Amino acid sequence: MRSADGSRLRMYIGESDRYENQPLYEWIITQAKAKGLAGATVFRGLMGFGANTRVIHTFKIERLSEDLPVIIELVDAADKIEAFLSFVEQHIHSGLLATMEQVEVRFYSGDQSSVPKTPQV
Repeated sequence: MRSADGSRLRMYIGESDRYENQPLYEWIITQAKAKGLAGATVFRGLMGFGANTRVIHTFKIERLSEDLPVIIELVDAADKIEAFLSFVEQHIHSGLLATMEQVEVRFYSGDQSSVPKTPQV
């Protein structure tokens, strides 16, 4: 595949955030897979804070935090990312910070139908 335009959605949440009875990051990844997004990754942070925290959460030997920051990153075509973000916003009403940026997809060896095609020159 040649380069194509895509979007990267980053969601910032806390490790202890939940949706119904499961961790929020698991629910988001499960929903992204079910909706056919091209890819998703969850990163666990070492230190951070957000809108719903009163203290800085940190990973230290003497104090193992149970609410470390989590970043969920999803990449796909802009329209699929927009639709997914709209879906998430209907279910999650607090504790979520989301950013989106345009990216150039340089290589994708999965299902080519999920990533936009670049016009042939």
